[in-house]
Amino acid sequence: MTKDSCDEYLSARIRELFGNDSRVRSRRGLGGGCINNAEEYALSGGEKLFVKRNRSSHSGLFAAEAAGLEALAPSGGPRVPRVLGFHDDGTDQILLLEFIAPGAKVRDFWELFGRQMAALHRAGTDKGFGFDGDNHIGATKQRNGWMPSWLEFFAQKRIGFQLELAISRGRMDTGTAGECEKFISRIPEILIEPEMPSLLHGDLWGGNYMIGDRGEPVLIDPAVYYGHREADLAMTELFGGFNPSFYSAYNEAYPLKSGYRRRRDAYNLYHMLNHLNLFGASYLGSVQAILRRYT
Repeated sequence: MTKDSCDEYLSARIRELFGNDSRVRSRRGLGGGCINNAEEYALSGGEKLFVKRNRSSHSGLFAAEAAGLEALAPSGGPRVPRVLGFHDDGTDQILLLEFIAPGAKVRDFWELFGRQMAALHRAGTDKGFGFDGDNHIGATKQRNGWMPSWLEFFAQKRIGFQLELAISRGRMDTGTAGECEKFISRIPEILIEPEMPSLLHGDLWGGNYMIGDRGEPVLIDPAVYYGHREADLAMTELFGGFNPSFYSAYNEAYPLKSGYRRRRDAYNLYHMLNHLNLFGASYLGSVQAILRRYT
């Protein structure tokens, strides 16, 4: 199958959703990440779609993203785009989402965002820690499955997997790898088991939320799994942090356990290792700095 199969799927899905006479009237490229192409499609009936395309070896990328968005949608957390369809033939992939036009923040945007994230994190599961299938953190495979212990899950599926990847790609010297192994062995001393598995966005930094057409927070590009809610909050602080009102409102709605600030950077080691694996040696110093703090 070729790129034409994506176009055929798109045309058929548009007719199914909006009627047999519906056609694409225009397309407009949108800014976005370095992994996918994103476009706004305007249809003959006035409707709009957000369309992502990917042609790479990352088969299953959009199926996993769709599953993540569908898990987030009923949680009571921030709004997410509705999934309208996806197609994947192993090489070419296309994802159809509700088009949400960007707007201007409502006056209490950050307080609303904090309360909604608290509601999201109260959405739990009795399956344990993980998710029904693997997904992606950026372009890196994110291993899931289910485990009964958060500490074991974080050690094996998050830090351990990224460490193995870094070694196999030649991204890490033996000394740093040894420090990372030491960190893994100390995870039971550094982190705590949560009160419950929380539904997480999984990649919650400033580039993965937008302001919706009603001025509300909208989550995009998730890497969903059930874990410790501190992991989501830690990532919000990794690249400068959100507005202080976000954290105040969150803590009022769902107070954090004492010691979070001591644990925060341990969670962000996962993302620094992922950046090392994706972008190379410029992130090795950040990895080493976190390791020195805990080992």
